[in-house]
Amino acid sequence: MDSPKHVGNWSGKEVPAGEQRSIHLAVSESYSGISLRIPIFVQRAVNPGPVVFVTAALHGDELNGTGAVRQLIQDENLELKAGALILVPVLNLLAFERHSRYLPDRRDLNRCFPGSFSGSLAGRVARTIFDEIVGRSDYGIDLHTASVRRTNYPNVRGDLSDPKVSMLAESFGTDVIMNGPGPAGALRREACLAGCPTIVMEGGEVWKAEPRIVEIAVRGVRNVLAKLEMIDGEAEVPEARFHVETAKWVRAEKGGFLQFHVGPGDFVEKGQPLATNTTLLGFERSVLISPFDSVVIGMTTLPAVSPGEPVFHLGRLPAGVKPKTVDRQRVSDDGLESRVVEDLASNLVVVDRPEEEAS
Repeated sequence: MDSPKHVGNWSGKEVPAGEQRSIHLAVSESYSGISLRIPIFVQRAVNPGPVVFVTAALHGDELNGTGAVRQLIQDENLELKAGALILVPVLNLLAFERHSRYLPDRRDLNRCFPGSFSGSLAGRVARTIFDEIVGRSDYGIDLHTASVRRTNYPNVRGDLSDPKVSMLAESFGTDVIMNGPGPAGALRREACLAGCPTIVMEGGEVWKAEPRIVEIAVRGVRNVLAKLEMIDGEAEVPEARFHVETAKWVRAEKGGFLQFHVGPGDFVEKGQPLATNTTLLGFERSVLISPFDSVVIGMTTLPAVSPGEPVFHLGRLPAGVKPKTVDRQRVSDDGLESRVVEDLASNLVVVDRPEEEAS
């Protein structure tokens, strides 16, 4: 059934069952008093069913999700047989206009939910979004990227203790699924607390619409819709998938210029060299080592570092999952995940560390 707050009526503009409409939701005003409205695309099936929101650019510089949502909107073959879709290519329009992660009041919108109509600019925007989008939905998918000067291997994040969130995360179809409720004030955490199970996909870099990341996101959304029986078709998921319960940032111990030995999405063994820190003339200063068997969830794209700066975000592999085994399985699948690893590594200089030095 549709959500209690009917998805067919948006401030007097009707979206009848079996039709689709472009909606503009007023979230704030400019300094000149002009209404600032975010564009939303609502698609309804003839038959009742779940309402799913898909949002992007909650951080205004994270555009891979925008590319994915735009592709879904423009896909003439995406025909709902039940329920409704709420597609939002740019959720944080104020930050998007500034090519920034943050709102003009310097707040992170993704720490301000559910918000307040009597609060700050960020709080008021968050409250409108929460009521008008989350409040109409039964499930949510929020698309993100890494922050500035970093990249992420595509992964889904959610509170897997919630069976409905776990269902979304598994059906989305990334091979890496990170377990956790998310930070206080985050859209997905507060949506779940309000009864709308929501997951996040992280993938790629800011200020880009990367083809493979967009492809992963579009495939994932369609997988979820198929699982919920909102569209026809079978889910396309990788053979090997696993949950990451803990993750750790490996940080630079010294200043210098990094020579990377692994890239995003690589599986690494405990004790394996991740990067060699060198002087500007190329002489070795230190080596960063993996503290456990892990997958490279994310990493810096800036090779110049100072002490304490985060370099690699490592997700600990579950007990019994060996890096070489899952790597061989991914290669044998020869699927989208392998192509994503290749594409992300093309933005970095990744070289092997000589065996005698590695030992």
